[in-house]
Amino acid sequence: MTAERLQKVLARAGVASRRKVEEMIAAGRVTVNGEVASLGDKADPAVDHVKLDGKRIEAAHPHKYLLLNKPRAVMSTREDPEGRPTVLELVPARLRKALVPVGRLDFLTEGLLLLTDDGELAQRVAHPRYGCTKTYEVKVRGTPDERKVDRLRRGIPIDGKRTRPAKIDARAVPGESENSWWTVELTEGRTRQLREMFQRVGHPVMKLRRVAIGPVRDPGLPPGAVRELTAAEVESLRRVGRKGRPAGGKGKGQGATRDRSGWAKAAPKPKTGKPKTGKKRSGGPSPAEAGAGRGPRGGGAPGHGGAPEGRGGGLRGRGGGPGGRGGGPRGRSGAPAGRGGGPGGRSRGPGGPRGGRGGRGNR
Repeated sequence: MTAERLQKVLARAGVASRRKVEEMIAAGRVTVNGEVASLGDKADPAVDHVKLDGKRIEAAHPHKYLLLNKPRAVMSTREDPEGRPTVLELVPARLRKALVPVGRLDFLTEGLLLLTDDGELAQRVAHPRYGCTKTYEVKVRGTPDERKVDRLRRGIPIDGKRTRPAKIDARAVPGESENSWWTVELTEGRTRQLREMFQRVGHPVMKLRRVAIGPVRDPGLPPGAVRELTAAEVESLRRVGRKGRPAGGKGKGQGATRDRSGWAKAAPKPKTGKPKTGKKRSGGPSPAEAGAGRGPRGGGAPGHGGAPEGRGGGLRGRGGGPGGRGGGPRGRSGAPAGRGGGPGGRSRGPGGPRGGRGGRGNR
């Protein structure tokens, strides 16, 4: 091995996260060959004596990646409280340490199962947000028609949550007449999902086996047999995991988000329609008003008559009314809004004296 930064060496050995290890180093708890280490120091655990609080840290062993063809009637767990056989019992004792099954196959399901002590790879293979496809061969009672199969492809509700879209194709098997085989690709692995899906369209599952985990296949591996993955197979699984993004990440080019299940949601459409108008301005005059000699609201401003925004005392007009020419709210002479005392007129109303000919104000 070559020398690496201490925080990487200790994190790989399972001491703590890199950030926590950095805190330990800064606190003087880590030594290399008897000397207190500093941030930035490097060490080769195969050669150097690296200690934390006086206890030597052993070099981390390479991760183990095993592929097992799980038989029926075996639990996909490390141990079973009911005493049923587990997948670890099928693994040689020298390889069992720290191994965990990646995902689960139910008790009666057979097929490929990955076991590893690499937690990061296990997360990327098992979690649906990374999109690692698992492929199954399913034998069901009878033959569902295309309408039922389309329902399963689109997704159906199970326990209040809709299943993700699935790829489902008929599989021809010689000698099968009353029942049918199907190839199904899923990107999620809910408990008894395939059995529940076909049961809800009236065709219960009779046999179920997993034949691929992402790009990894091995049709020649006998039931109950286990082998180590090749370096190429491990790398292929890493590439599949890198394609996915955590929930809430941005989509390509559009700032798309993802829902809690991990599926991309469309970016919100831009709002269209009439722009909102601002509130009516109050305060100082606009440049146009200032050039015309109009004053702001209130007496004594640079208007002609000291009236609010008018020339002769009107609120917005030039006469004496709040919006007209004479003194009425919208009329020309002082009436509320009329001619001769009615709506929109020219006679003088209670709004004040005629202020001369002015503008029409706001209508």
